[in-house]
Amino acid sequence: MASLSEPRPAMMLEEEKEEDVVLETSSVRKTFGGVVAVDDVSIQVKKGTITMIIGPNGSGKTTLINVISGFYLPDRGRVYYKNIDITGMPPHKIFELGLVRTFQIPRLFHNLTVLENMLVAYPGNPGENIGVSLAKKRWLKVEEEVVEKAFRLLKFFNLDHLWDSPASNLSGGQMKLLDVARTLMSGAETMLMDEPIAGVNPALAHEIFSYLVKLKNEMKITFLIIEHRLEIATRYVDWVYAMARGRIISQGKPKQVLEDPLVIESYLEG
Repeated sequence: MASLSEPRPAMMLEEEKEEDVVLETSSVRKTFGGVVAVDDVSIQVKKGTITMIIGPNGSGKTTLINVISGFYLPDRGRVYYKNIDITGMPPHKIFELGLVRTFQIPRLFHNLTVLENMLVAYPGNPGENIGVSLAKKRWLKVEEEVVEKAFRLLKFFNLDHLWDSPASNLSGGQMKLLDVARTLMSGAETMLMDEPIAGVNPALAHEIFSYLVKLKNEMKITFLIIEHRLEIATRYVDWVYAMARGRIISQGKPKQVLEDPLVIESYLEG
C-alpha cells in the first residue's frame, strides 16, 4: 500500500499529465455497518473544469466527498490529488495542499465583518507569529498585501461595498459568495462544493454558477460539485458523474448523462 505522501508510479504520472487530471479516486469503497455507501467508485477531475456529481438522495455523493476531503477513511481504494496519494490524510493537511471543501450552509463568522471573515482565512499571517510580529515593518507590509487581496476578491464577487457589514447581515446568496471568496483567500486551487445553490432564488443561482465559470476561466480554479438543481447547474458544468446505490452509473457531458435511461430510472426509483 502506498504511503500517504508517496507519488504515483511514473507510468501513471505520465498518463495524468497527458489528461491533466488533478483529482482522482480509484475503486473507493465506504461502508457503515452493513450499508455500502460508496461502492468501488473511480472518478477523475481535470484541472480548470467544473465536474458535477448527481444522483438521488442516498446515492453516496456526500460520502464520496467526505472520503476525498479526509473526513472519512475509505475501507479500500485510494484518493489522489496533484499526483499525491492523500488517502487517510487529515482534513487540515488536505486543505494545506489546496483542496478545500465548502458546505451547503456557509460556515462564516457571523459576528465578524465581511472583511474580517476574509482576513482570518488567510494562512500563515506573519502578524500572528510572536517572533515575526516584533519586526513591525515586515508584517505590516504583508498585512497590507493581504487586505489588498481580500478587497480584490470581494470586488470580484461584488461584495466590496459590504466590507464593513457583519456577515450576519448578508443575504443567503451573498453568504455563499463570501464563503467562496473566503475559500479562495485561503489559497484553494480545487474546491469541493456541496449544493452551492441550495436555498437561493433562480436568478442568484445562475449568478453563483456564472462566478464559478469565471473563476474556472480566469483563475483556473477546479471544482467538484454536488448539486440537485440540475435544470440550472447543467448549463455551466463540463462533466457529470451520476451515482445510484453507491456506484457510478453514468458519466459524460451533461445532456448525455441526463438522457441516460439508467439515470432517469434511478431518479424515478429515488
